[in-house]
This record gives sequence, structure tokens and C-alpha cells, in this order.
Amino acid sequence: MNFEPYLVPPEQYPLALRKSIYKPKVLYAMGTLPPPSPDIPAAGDGGNLPATDGKRGNAPAGIAMVGTRRPGPTAKSLCKRLVESLRGTRAVVVSGLAQGIDSFCHEAALEAGIPTVAVLAQGLCTRIEGTRGEIARRILDAGGALVSQFEPDEPAYRGNFLARNKIISGISAATLIVQSKAKGGALITGEFTRKESKALYAIPGDFDSEVASGPNALLDRGLAKPVFTPESLRSVLGFPKSEGISLQELSLAGTHLDKTTLDFFRRVNGFRKTFTELQSEFDFNISQLLTILTELEMAGLAHTDDNFVFQFDGVS
Repeated sequence: MNFEPYLVPPEQYPLALRKSIYKPKVLYAMGTLPPPSPDIPAAGDGGNLPATDGKRGNAPAGIAMVGTRRPGPTAKSLCKRLVESLRGTRAVVVSGLAQGIDSFCHEAALEAGIPTVAVLAQGLCTRIEGTRGEIARRILDAGGALVSQFEPDEPAYRGNFLARNKIISGISAATLIVQSKAKGGALITGEFTRKESKALYAIPGDFDSEVASGPNALLDRGLAKPVFTPESLRSVLGFPKSEGISLQELSLAGTHLDKTTLDFFRRVNGFRKTFTELQSEFDFNISQLLTILTELEMAGLAHTDDNFVFQFDGVS
């Protein structure tokens, strides 16, 4: 396919960028941009995303997922699990197409069929080296977009990355720091997110791990909210499920629930229950009940915003 860069009118800046304090004076795009977000303020308290309502409909929401260029050995799997948790939501994965975490998240979105937008620190007509160039082509082929505030033929100068990070924050409703050293571009993006009073999240890690030092510092200072389990990202962000997953689909995907969990799910499917109600309705101890709920959350059949009230959705 032949893609050419085009100038985006300010009123058509994608997702949350039109309302951002970091919106650039000029924006170039290549591919298909998601639409602008409705004129409703984002979550100003740094909490969950605004809930979907009649006026918002199912408007897409940009979720920035960023991190170090030199991640840990399990980072690719972590990014895949995080992104896959957003399937069936209105999320658009936003990142900077850098090596490491950024590229892993773009790739995971492509594999999961989730829209993704790459924000570049160079002009859209300049060469993107190595595997990053291949990912950029796949993003365009899949109906995603590349965006940049720089002239189409401008190289990736060092000073461009700060502006790139502002757009990543500005275009998104929330930012997740996956892995980062104590200093790095991902943390700068997180600071821009905080200055916009948008939701900032971080993945906690081993305190001896260099690539967890950045997220851990944010969490220690109370500047970000934790995502303890990759599969819970969707519920942490406050995304409702758009449609139920069938047990047959889970089986075909290699996810098999044991008989106790299946029987539990068939009784509660379609209902919204508190943890206390579930304790009273089932003869399980707390540990057994938590195990079942975690298994259903990981399978996409249950979700919770506060670990107390659970919504069960699926096609049994």
C-alpha cells in the first residue's frame, strides 16, 4: 500500500490531542487516524478513565504504553499480556515506536487486533531503521497511524524526543509506565501526563531490578497507581467489556477452566456481585474464592474496578 503524509487540521487532531495543553501547532499523519475525543473533560483527579455514557458512546480512548529501550528478559511477554487485556474495549494503544517496550506494545496491539498509533520524533518521510520500520509498515497496513509534528523530511534529532513525548501524553487519556530505569523518556512522558491531570499507572517490579526502578519510584512517591496483574489492566483503567466471551472461544484459545470455576461462572454470569454477596452465596473460603475470581478475570469473564464489586460477562 502507498501511504503519503498529510497535514491534519487542528479540529481533527486525534483522540485527546485537540484538548491537550501539549497540542502542536502542526501535525502530520500517515494512515488512518482515530477520531477526536468528545468535548468532555478527562479524569481530572488522575483516577480511572471517564466511564462510557450516552454522549461519549464508544469513542476510542488512547492508552499510552511506554518504557525503556533496554527492557528485562520477560518484557515482551508482559507487554503482550497487558495489551491483550484491552481486547474488546475502546482502547487505542499509543506509543513512540522506540526499540524495547514501545515496539513490544505496538506489536502486541497488532497481534491482538487493537488499533495503535505511533508518535515519531522524526518526519514521516525519513527512513525508520531495522525492525521498527517493519512495525511501522504493519501499523499502516492494519489501519493504524503514524503521527509527527516535524516536517516530513526532518531526521530524528535528539531534541525532538521531548516534543514527541508531549504528544504521546497529549493524545492519550492515560499513561502506563511498563518498565523504566530511574531516569528515562518514559518517566518524562509520565510527568507530562501528571501535569495534564490525567491518569498515570505503573507496573511494580523487583526492587533489585534496574528496569523496575522508575515505576517503583513513582509508586513509592504516590505519583502513579499500580497495575499488579497484567490481565487486570482493563478493569484498572475502568473499561467495561463491550461483549461477552464465549466458553468455546476460550477453549479454542487454549484457556480451560476447571469444573468448579465453570459451575461458579454459570451461576453468576450476567450479574454484578459484591465480594460479600459471593461469600454468602457460595461455600468457599476466602482463598478459594479469590482463586476463582482471579481465574475468571484472567479469562476475561469477570472484571472489577475496586476488587470488591465484580461484573460477570460471558456467553456460556
